[in-house]
Amino acid sequence: MLLSALISGFSLGSMYGLMALGFYITYAVSGTVNFAQGSSMMLGAVLCYSFAQTLGWPMWLAIPIALALCAAYGALVEALAVRPFASRGSNAWLIATVALGIVLDNLVLHTFGKEPRSLPSPLANTPVDIGGLGLGIYPLHLLIPLLGLALAALLSTVARRTRWGVAMLAVVQNRAAAQLMGIPIRRVVTAAFALSTLLAGVAGVLIAPLFNVNADMGTLFGLKAFSAAILGGIGSAWGVMLAGLLFGIVEALVTATLGSGYTQIISFALVIVMLALRPNGLFGRKEVKKV
Repeated sequence: MLLSALISGFSLGSMYGLMALGFYITYAVSGTVNFAQGSSMMLGAVLCYSFAQTLGWPMWLAIPIALALCAAYGALVEALAVRPFASRGSNAWLIATVALGIVLDNLVLHTFGKEPRSLPSPLANTPVDIGGLGLGIYPLHLLIPLLGLALAALLSTVARRTRWGVAMLAVVQNRAAAQLMGIPIRRVVTAAFALSTLLAGVAGVLIAPLFNVNADMGTLFGLKAFSAAILGGIGSAWGVMLAGLLFGIVEALVTATLGSGYTQIISFALVIVMLALRPNGLFGRKEVKKV
């Protein structure tokens, strides 16, 4: 039972990590985050289900179009809920992104319906036989961590070793200097938000066959992903990914040993304790301000 919980938790934690990577990207580029990230994850799952099941499209077509629309939604969030406030030095984007996420949740509720639906997938049909133990682990449980870790490695490499990544980091460090160097600041920030919601959409598509698809599925997932981002140190790609894995494993172990009634209590209590001990996150660094 514990081995099964560990593998399931690793998979769930990777999904939290994918969404947390979205928080890392927007924070690293603009110093802001998209609190509609959970809604973006839900949008990816709902669009994939609608295209594949309702319209009957093949998955190879439904998935990329769903993810492209998630990216477009991210650009819309930046244009409507972040840019007008951040450009004036206001923190109102905090509530504006939350409000836009609520609007999306309710739009989906009225169009898609509130009835949970299952998205069939060949990767979640037949359990993987690991030593004949009958753990109930599906190929998708193993694919999600591999994809999550690969994306974390890719983002870390891009941010540190490519011209585009350095340009992104330069925008948040010194906008005036970045603009003088010819970096298109507005386009870079918009691209960061689009990539952020794209990652959330990937998480939604991957998790949809393992959970029921519904309009409210992203709320708690988004909150846990943000907790993982803060816990890992929101300025570190590897940090937020590893914190997401830790969160998912702890959650799965608590559920397996004590029951689901204690899952949220213990998981979030541990987050509070860890942040009290490490205010900048497990892998974050204290910001140095030059005077």
